[in-house]
Amino acid sequence: MSAELIARRMKRVRPSPTAVISDIVRAMQQNGIDIINLGEGELDFDTPQPIKQAGIDAIERGDTKYTAVSGTEALKRAIIGKFQRENGLVFQPEEIIAGCGAKQLIFNAFLATISPGDEVIVPAPYWVSYPDMVALAEGEPRIVPCSEQSGWKLQVADLAAAITPRTRWLILNSPNNPTGAVYSREELQALAKVLLDSPQVMILSDDIYEHMRHDAEPFVTLAQIEPRLRDRTLTVNGLSKGYSMTGWRIGYAGGPAWLISAMQILQSQSTSNPSSISQAAAVEALTTPAVFHADWLRRLAARRAVVMSMIAGVPGLGAELPPGAFYVFANCRGMLGKRTPQGKTIDSDSDFAAYLVENAHVATLQGSAFGASPYIRIAYAIDDDRLHEACARIKNACLALR
Repeated sequence: MSAELIARRMKRVRPSPTAVISDIVRAMQQNGIDIINLGEGELDFDTPQPIKQAGIDAIERGDTKYTAVSGTEALKRAIIGKFQRENGLVFQPEEIIAGCGAKQLIFNAFLATISPGDEVIVPAPYWVSYPDMVALAEGEPRIVPCSEQSGWKLQVADLAAAITPRTRWLILNSPNNPTGAVYSREELQALAKVLLDSPQVMILSDDIYEHMRHDAEPFVTLAQIEPRLRDRTLTVNGLSKGYSMTGWRIGYAGGPAWLISAMQILQSQSTSNPSSISQAAAVEALTTPAVFHADWLRRLAARRAVVMSMIAGVPGLGAELPPGAFYVFANCRGMLGKRTPQGKTIDSDSDFAAYLVENAHVATLQGSAFGASPYIRIAYAIDDDRLHEACARIKNACLALR
């Protein structure tokens, strides 16, 4: 009887693969197994002290009440300043919203604009939640594969071919999760030319990894390089990745006032405002120079090198050096067809990821969760010693395959 009470829309959605792997890791740890989690997209760095102190100060002065649904005036000013200072985007307060993470804002945007049958172009590899959020909004994810040879980036011809009269959104995620790909100004300009000819298409620019870039090229976002698309672009960002504030649950977005208003209405009837304490910490994060970024990126680059060195030493694995985020998206095609010490055949990247969990006690995520096989995503934002240990375990487990 209970299954009959579940809404039909739930048949179109799966649990988040990252949440699933985290649950598996916790269960194994509770059973006394020393497992290393390279499947979760979370920096091991602590939230910077001034940001933490801003949250503490908010508690002590009594900023613990409801705020405006879309964020405090102080936070909106900080977000507007950030967009103008770092991205050359000028927004008014009614064009800004803060929520309980960028994830919530993306979901609200889809729920506010997608009708049954509307299509959303999702370049693959993609963040695992995009297709399921589209499905929950009763839309149709239109997956457009991007190749390793093209740097995992959407090509102009593929975008043009994917657009139909039913296309409602295009998702652009740069730097990309899971590949670390970063779109250049020229690449975005080329995509913008196609989008200018399709006025029914909104653009979701997911910039959550903006500050996690290893190259020297300035970061660019679509509304910045093509102002004519500004009124149909939602630029989404947050504090979780660039400021190591995953648990604070603060995301923000800038876009056309009509869309922000609709998202605010949804938010008012679901979560209401994000945490007042987290908002106060976010103001500090967005208004104070992030002097820690240089050190974080230096340490992350060293960890990336550790993973790349391990991959280079394992026949059957391969990867291009990712310029952004904190993942390596490794090709594991050479592992397919091999047999484990227990006699099982590795038939897919899911099998390979399961083998690493069971035999190496290292958790990764299979590429099929991101819409691309056969690959695994290795998140390297963990303690240096544990990362070295994880890489040694992966190498030994791969060499044990026959």
